[in-house]
Order: sequence, then structure tokens, then C-alpha cells
Amino acid sequence: MDDDLYSDNQQLRRQLKAFLSQARSNEQKMRRFQEQELQLIRLSSLVQLINTIIYDYRSAFDLDVVSLILIDPSYEIQHIVEDEDAALADHPELVFVAVSDKLDALYGLAAGPLLGQYRPVQHEFLFSEHRRKPASVALMPLVRYDTLIGSLNLGSFKDERFVEGSATDFLQRLSAVVAICLENAANHERLKRVGLTDFLTGINNRRFFDQRLSEEVMRTQRQAGMLGCLLLDIDNFKSVNDTYGHRVGDQVLKEVSAMAKEQLRGSDVLARFGGEEFSILLIDSEKPITMDIAERIRRAIASHSVQIDGDQSLQVTVSIGVSMFDGGAFNRDSCELSETLVDHADQALYQAKSDGKNQVVCFES
Repeated sequence: MDDDLYSDNQQLRRQLKAFLSQARSNEQKMRRFQEQELQLIRLSSLVQLINTIIYDYRSAFDLDVVSLILIDPSYEIQHIVEDEDAALADHPELVFVAVSDKLDALYGLAAGPLLGQYRPVQHEFLFSEHRRKPASVALMPLVRYDTLIGSLNLGSFKDERFVEGSATDFLQRLSAVVAICLENAANHERLKRVGLTDFLTGINNRRFFDQRLSEEVMRTQRQAGMLGCLLLDIDNFKSVNDTYGHRVGDQVLKEVSAMAKEQLRGSDVLARFGGEEFSILLIDSEKPITMDIAERIRRAIASHSVQIDGDQSLQVTVSIGVSMFDGGAFNRDSCELSETLVDHADQALYQAKSDGKNQVVCFES
């Protein structure tokens, strides 16, 4: 009987030791999670946040594979990431999708993470860029206001790492924190851009241009100086979108704005006027200088090749309308003068289009 009691006692000791060891392990995991959670909450940069989720989490939680899929219908978040000089080709773990069909099918009505064995048919698209596929996975839907915004996907080469029903509370909290932080970081970036900057191209927007136009017309009047105004329109842009898609169209807009900017002086103003049209103010610019800058912009764009898929490239041209404001010749209301200056540039642009496109035309009264 004493032997039985001793044996039972030893068994209880071993069980207690195992429980204590598991408790300490859980405590360490929770501490690491809390540290990572605080780090996420502190970050306002979307790129830093994504890097933390994909790379820091992999090492912090001893994961073999991590991928992040974000639903981005207008590629707005992708543009933010690219604008922060993040080369997407260097981050295959980050995937943007325009539609949520596959993720909707994967999660269905599931309210929380999905754990279990890796199944190629259902899970291949989540880890498509990884040569070695995981043996077990934890898939976490990222949801905000009952809307699926993406999926955080954790993988291990060990079959037993992620088992159905285990640690779901922990992972559900993690997915909620990640979703909130991603939304906050994206909103932070939107606020930085929404005021006076065009989101796609990163240059000034129409609102900024209108403000500066009024200011520059008044300044030019006071100083009896000269002000040049250019309206630039990409020729046949609709056919670019129809033929190559809006992604290529967006790339054309970004590269055209960048090439125009390269030809300008520091004091000049470049803005996206709307659609495929850009506006430029050339400060203290006589007509010969204004025409020379406009022609340089036209030539630079016409000789530039926009690289698209693979070795394929695309060339576009622009038509430019020019108008001049002589501050010493007019004594009218600045608002009226501003409208007239843009209207004259628009008439010249229309003439450039009518005359065959890919040319510069100056308004003549």
C-alpha cells in the first residue's frame, strides 16, 4: 500500500511539474504577445506595421511561414506601400487582391481563426509564393465592422504545431489587434494625403492648385510680373485603360507626373487637375521660357517608355495648352483673372488636340 501511495505521489508530482512548465510556457508566450501587441499599436507607418506583422512575428513566435493578404479593391493601400519605396517584388509574403471571393469561400461564416493541417486545394493561394508549403496552419480572418479586410496566415513545418480548436482565443485576439492596427495605419496615411495631395501620383491636387493660382495671380499683379499656366492632357488615355487595364493606366499617370516634375524649377507648381489632366504654374516666367519648358515636358514624355508586364513597354504622348498672365496689363479681380487664365489654357489645349495631339499650343487673344 505504501508503494502505491508513493507511486501515486510521484505521478502527481510529475503532473504538477508538467502543469507548471506549461503555465510558464504560456506565460512567456503571453508576454511575447503583449510586447508585440504594444509594438504594433505604437506604429503609424503602414510599411513598418506590415514588416512587423510578416517578419517580426515569424521570429517572435517561431513560425516557418507567414503571409498577409489584404483586400484592396482600388489598390489604394498598395499605392501607399509603393509610395514609401517598398518594392513589392521583395516582399512576396504580402499579397493584394481586388476581390475577396477566395477568402470569403475559405472563411465562410467562421467567426474566428481556422487551425489544422495544410490542405493544398483550399490553402495554396495563401502561400503561393513559398516553395516549401507548411504542414499545419493557423489562418486568421482580419475583420473590421463586420467586413473582411484580409487574412493573416501562419504556417509551421510541424504537423502538430497548429491543431484544430487549440489557442483560438489567443489567435482571435491577435487577429483583432492586427486588423485594428492595419485600419488605423491606412487611415493615418489617407489623412496625410487627403488634404492637398493627389493620392495616386503624390503631387499636388486640384484644391492646392486653385489656392496657389489665386495667390500667384495676386502676387504677379502686385509685382507687375509674368505668370505662365499649362494644362497638360495625356493623349488617348482612355484607350490605355481599355487595352491594358487601370493598373497600367495608374502607372502611366505616375510616370507622366514624375517626368513633368523633372523639367520644372523649384518655385513652379505641378498638380493633378483631374483624370489624366495636369496643371502647371510657371512663376515669374516670360513667354519664351514658358514655351521652352512646355516643349521640354512634351519631348521628355514622348521619348519615354513606360515598362509594363515583362519586356513589354508603352509610349504615350501629351498635348499642352499654354496661357500667359501679364500682371502689369490687367487691373481686374484676381478670382476672375485666375478663371480666365485657366480657361485660356484649356482653349489652347483643345486646339492642340484638334491639331493632331502631341504638341504645344499657346493661347492667342
